[in-house]
Amino acid sequence: MYSKIIASSVLLGATLFGAPSFASDKPAMLQQNSPVLVTSPVARVADVQTIDGIVAALYDVISGGIGQPRDWNRMRSLFIPEARIMAIGPKRDSKDLALRIMTVSDYIANSGPILIETGFREKELSRKTEVWGELAHIFTTYETNTEKSKTAQRGINSVQLMNDGTRWWIVSLLFEAERAQLSLPETYLK
Repeated sequence: MYSKIIASSVLLGATLFGAPSFASDKPAMLQQNSPVLVTSPVARVADVQTIDGIVAALYDVISGGIGQPRDWNRMRSLFIPEARIMAIGPKRDSKDLALRIMTVSDYIANSGPILIETGFREKELSRKTEVWGELAHIFTTYETNTEKSKTAQRGINSVQLMNDGTRWWIVSLLFEAERAQLSLPETYLK
């Protein structure tokens, strides 16, 4: 069913915006100009059958001690291939805010080495969930800890999910950390 959903949305996008088309013999395979073929690794059933499972897997996959490898294929298996991970935060040497937009592979390439080097761990403190039909939106309050610098930080992950009838997929993840001018209200800590 997921392939049909993606095929329908990409075909709609192709009609409206001149996006890439599908090969006629393989409707779920996107014809791309790039030689890179985007697919998702097979997910662990326990990771994607429930909202609790996929949120727990999201936190688990990026957490670990200094030098501990992460299972990046497990992370990729949680997200649709076109998913985005986005971060809101202050620009360097500025009070202005910026939005950083990454693919899952961008996140892994840019943040992965830092997570391993610093002994980064993230855990869920609380969650607010809204579900309607096959979509879910989650505000999950997190706390991060790094072994190397002995620092802790809190913030919110805003996670958008879809269920294709067989499993949950992360469509996008937008997060923002607390800072001096922005502290978490009590409602997101319960």
